[in-house]
Amino acid sequence: MGRTSRKRSKLANRAIAASAALILGGGGLLAVNSYASAGQGWWPSGHGKQNKIRAAAGQQVSTIDCPDVGDSLEVVPDDQRFAVDRQLATLDNQITAAYQRFAQNRQRVVADRRYGENQILAPLRNERLVIIQRIVALIDRSAERPKGLEKMAPCTLRADDNGGGQNGNNQNGGGQNGNDQNDNNQNDGGQNGNDQNDNNQNGAGQAGNGPVAGDFVQIENVQPNVREPRNRRGASRGTFTTECGVNANGKFNPDNIIVAPGVANGAHHMHDYVGNQANDAFASDDDLAAGDTTCRNQGDRSSYYWPVLRLQNGQQEADANEDGGGNDQNVGEIQTPSEVTLTFVGNPRSKVTAMPRLLRIITGDAKAFVNGDANANASWSCTGFENRQLKDKYPICPEGSSVVRTFKFQSCWDGQNIDSANHRTHVAFADGSGRCPNGFRAIPQLVQRIVYDVPAPDFNSGNPVVFAVDSFPEQLHKPITDHGDFVNVFDERLMRTVVKCINGGRSCR
Repeated sequence: MGRTSRKRSKLANRAIAASAALILGGGGLLAVNSYASAGQGWWPSGHGKQNKIRAAAGQQVSTIDCPDVGDSLEVVPDDQRFAVDRQLATLDNQITAAYQRFAQNRQRVVADRRYGENQILAPLRNERLVIIQRIVALIDRSAERPKGLEKMAPCTLRADDNGGGQNGNNQNGGGQNGNDQNDNNQNDGGQNGNDQNDNNQNGAGQAGNGPVAGDFVQIENVQPNVREPRNRRGASRGTFTTECGVNANGKFNPDNIIVAPGVANGAHHMHDYVGNQANDAFASDDDLAAGDTTCRNQGDRSSYYWPVLRLQNGQQEADANEDGGGNDQNVGEIQTPSEVTLTFVGNPRSKVTAMPRLLRIITGDAKAFVNGDANANASWSCTGFENRQLKDKYPICPEGSSVVRTFKFQSCWDGQNIDSANHRTHVAFADGSGRCPNGFRAIPQLVQRIVYDVPAPDFNSGNPVVFAVDSFPEQLHKPITDHGDFVNVFDERLMRTVVKCINGGRSCR
């Protein structure tokens, strides 16, 4: 198919955090995978959580696995939130530095377990303990002292289950997100690259840390798995579409104003931005409210952002020696989407209420490879095949078909908060029928659809060109780490219009 890519030239220079995961069990190396529901996404909820732990005998140790302290925080006082977020960013920095030490000494770690424990894991544990104790002290100033956080200091070494020489078996192929219908895809992860032996530079990608052949699957080998809830009486059937472009002007930075405000390079990977042009780590609410927007309707100054997609084609990007780019092992040519669609939809069983101004929503988990998929919400597919969605595989699309990333954001709000301690619990997914949890109310659901014209990787070649999302270095560019971020900066008048359109069953722009 005719595929093109556009080179970016303006990339922001920033610096600070990242996260990773390592585990050494008492009986040897362990590889840990958790599968759980992301709630209201492309897959049905309630399939249960499966923990898969197996010995990593014969596997190459690939990354560091550290417990996610931020995700476990239930209460952070408002007056300490900024300080706590900065300390959490420091934890990410520590993991990034430890992963880099690990990557530089990988063979020695594999050959001598004690070296990994003494030279990488022990120092990292001690560094993390200091920061975790600071977080505990900060919270203790204004709220009940959190218990048990210090137990999260130790990290472990683990193998990549899809890694070099493992033939991409990926236990249940593509994970179909635990879809009860298609987990018997027998080797979805390898039907396209199984037995290819991950020959793209030992399965490690251009940067040496992913993706691998086992991270890809032919979309034609995936069974249809999308189930939409049935509309009931009282449903809000309308839609509102906002047109904000494809980031053709090239606004990038490796910040994350939601998770790491005030911290440069808080994401350790580069983000595409459409909508609000003032978004960086240091933007205040007033900055966002006054920021320019790429949205056609100037009443929408919201910020929509996601990790860039790169083509690992040997071409250096402008950030090859910068934080968020090459310094964080994100390499290759950034791809401009051929299409970005931002649509707000209703609820299948009730009317929706207005989103509060400056509401923050994160969907998906940038650290899902080591955290497990409890918060993962990645959806990969191909045009013409969007009734087949992948969670932990990149799709190999047939000739004439393009790669599609889709994010269905949380559609229930607690009615009080625009953010929360772990940036998640103030919003929630509806259940499979569209019902919000008790105490939550339905809001317009943002559905992001991003299309790319990128070539399909050929794993029969000696050096296939692969595509991958930017990630924290230790997340190995896994597709399951894909995520999207949204800050609502609609003016009140336009938000009322959005709600009226959706509740009235109309399609508006």
